[in-house]
Amino acid sequence: MKKIRIFVADDHSVVRMGLVTLLETERDIIVVGEAGDGEAAVEAIRRTRPDAVLMDIAMPRKDGIEAARIIKRELPATRILILTSFSDVNDLANAVAAGADGVMLKNSDYSEVAEALRKVSRGETAIAPEVRKMLAENLPSPKLTQRQLDILESMARGLTNSDIAKQFGITPDGVKFHITSILARLDAANRSEAVAIALKRQLLK
Repeated sequence: MKKIRIFVADDHSVVRMGLVTLLETERDIIVVGEAGDGEAAVEAIRRTRPDAVLMDIAMPRKDGIEAARIIKRELPATRILILTSFSDVNDLANAVAAGADGVMLKNSDYSEVAEALRKVSRGETAIAPEVRKMLAENLPSPKLTQRQLDILESMARGLTNSDIAKQFGITPDGVKFHITSILARLDAANRSEAVAIALKRQLLK
């Protein structure tokens, strides 16, 4: 069994140690490092190159949002799951916009957090229902067609244009046309930004 390599970043040592201890009991997870601030986390993640990072937002030196932005720019394959006690919608939205692949709250059951790590490691998104609700209630949703929403969902799952074309029985050029329209309607610069915006506005299932 190939284990999922996880890095844990949280400035509260008791919380961090508890997470590490619990994660190490999972058969399919191995913790490859931990840090108590955002700057140390970024430096260690550059060395360890984990599959996924479990990270708090409120940390000294660099917060989780800035750390996520740097990690995604330098190591785009590394998945990031934000675990936070923050309920401020702007912080949650900014975390997703920075590249976070999931957001869970610290009042979640541990089993939910572990499963969320598995999901983001598989290339899926993991947004807690409470977070989706907060984002949906505070951010307007642009109008997309059902086909555009379906393609957006496939983009979020990491499918290539070729995969999407096969899935929907359309040509690669047709996929490009739809993606161009999606980016325009979401005012997004690229696929990743489009997915981040869609997550913030609860457009994805």
